Amino acid sequence: MKLVRFGAPGAERPGILDKDGAIRDISGVIPDLAGEHLSPVALARLRGLDLASLPKAPDGVRLGPPIAGTHNFIAIGLNYADHAKETGQEIPAEPILFNKASTSICGPNDDVMYPRNSRHLDWECEIAFVIGARARYVEAKDWANYIAGYCICNDVSERVFQSKRAGQWVKGKSGETFGPIGPWLVTPDEVADPDNLAMSLDVNGVRKQTGSTSTMIFKIPELLAYVTQFMVLTPGDIITTGTPPGVGTARNPKEFLKAGDVMELKIEGLGTQRQKVVEFKL
Repeated sequence: MKLVRFGAPGAERPGILDKDGAIRDISGVIPDLAGEHLSPVALARLRGLDLASLPKAPDGVRLGPPIAGTHNFIAIGLNYADHAKETGQEIPAEPILFNKASTSICGPNDDVMYPRNSRHLDWECEIAFVIGARARYVEAKDWANYIAGYCICNDVSERVFQSKRAGQWVKGKSGETFGPIGPWLVTPDEVADPDNLAMSLDVNGVRKQTGSTSTMIFKIPELLAYVTQFMVLTPGDIITTGTPPGVGTARNPKEFLKAGDVMELKIEGLGTQRQKVVEFKL
């Protein structure tokens, strides 16, 4: 299934794509794609719906982040061998964890906003996975009991805040709109091999990142098991798993986003995101 949330920010409704790619409104079935409604049992019920009997969403409706109720938004650093190489850093012996504030989450096509006092905005195309059941001390082999689905995440980063402001990556990763998610939450049964998906990111139509999830150092089941050794994850939590090479800060000369730039992200089977960069606004 490809699950979505659509509508104005803060007033999104849950939906599901039908065989023709139209969004069907499932708000009469579940209140939102959050909490217990992301569990394997709940998703199995959605899979049995007669989609043709459900109302269609309006044409051109805004897509919000495809899940709600996120408490933990965890990111993995330097998790692609080719990205670690381009940054001149060693392959990590264990996954590098950092937080993105849940308030950074926005829709897949929403504007990305420069924070105040910033001019070093960068892009990172990533595959994220979403938790569907309470997870603590999970074993990698049991991943299917806990992962509700996969989606694209743009791990937008302010590089000065990240690396020059006392060493806390969270500072450069948590700005408002720094976490576009979606367009869809794609359930695992529709992703044959999450370890071999093509990825790309363009800025103003020029290819900046080309990669594959095949170069991930720590695979998704390993990451789930690892993170749950340190914290309890709950339904709706997001783990975004690192980026392939081609980020702006690793280029020579360095490249950073400016107002008016447009990013387009694609991951095989997970859809497309498109964001315009804008100046800070209240």
